[in-house]
Amino acid sequence: MIRAAALALALALALPVAAGEAPSAARLSAIATQYLKDNPPVPGARMEVTAEPMDTRLALRPCAGTPTAAIPGGRAAGPRITVAITCPDDGGWTVRIPLRVKQFVSVLVTTRPLTRGDGLAADDVHAEERDVASMGYGYIANLAQVEGRALARPLRAGTVLAPGMLAGRQAVHSGDSVMILASIDGISVRAEGVALGSGDNGARVMVRNANSGKVLNAIVRSQGSVEVIQ
Repeated sequence: MIRAAALALALALALPVAAGEAPSAARLSAIATQYLKDNPPVPGARMEVTAEPMDTRLALRPCAGTPTAAIPGGRAAGPRITVAITCPDDGGWTVRIPLRVKQFVSVLVTTRPLTRGDGLAADDVHAEERDVASMGYGYIANLAQVEGRALARPLRAGTVLAPGMLAGRQAVHSGDSVMILASIDGISVRAEGVALGSGDNGARVMVRNANSGKVLNAIVRSQGSVEVIQ
């Protein structure tokens, strides 16, 4: 009976907020969690999502319209992601729900010590499932991504391969003029900048906005193009 009651409660919390309803903190957390699972930042990843504790005294006005969920800025990266739930009424409310996220993906891990300048062959790596949300320097999912590349530094056995560990082709070099892309509240913004580091697609580099002088964290997306990390 206890298990059945718990299941019924979980199913109830996972339902969308109905129009005219004043949702509780628990309901909002459940909706934000389900939204992120339905819209995974890394397609195909096995996700574990946990809502941060919210104030159970939260009291919101009933919403005549149907509340909607979205990720502010349109981008989700890292182990902590915020989902905003908004009531579309005039003078409606928006509640931001903080979530702890794990995204498990099959990545390449070295099977033996490797030296700088080595190329990578099939027996040098194997696939392991890892939480990529906590990997600050990206990851390599298959050998096709490193074809024709050599290691930029020695690696120990058991190292998760990241784009920044590879030499050879590089989409961005330190000192290059780059196009900085950013998404702010769903609006795409472009600005000219200068790369302060080098890397291939998927590598993280620092860039300086040419207009403001502000230094930003970014991910290399293509030749001469980087995207700001929110």
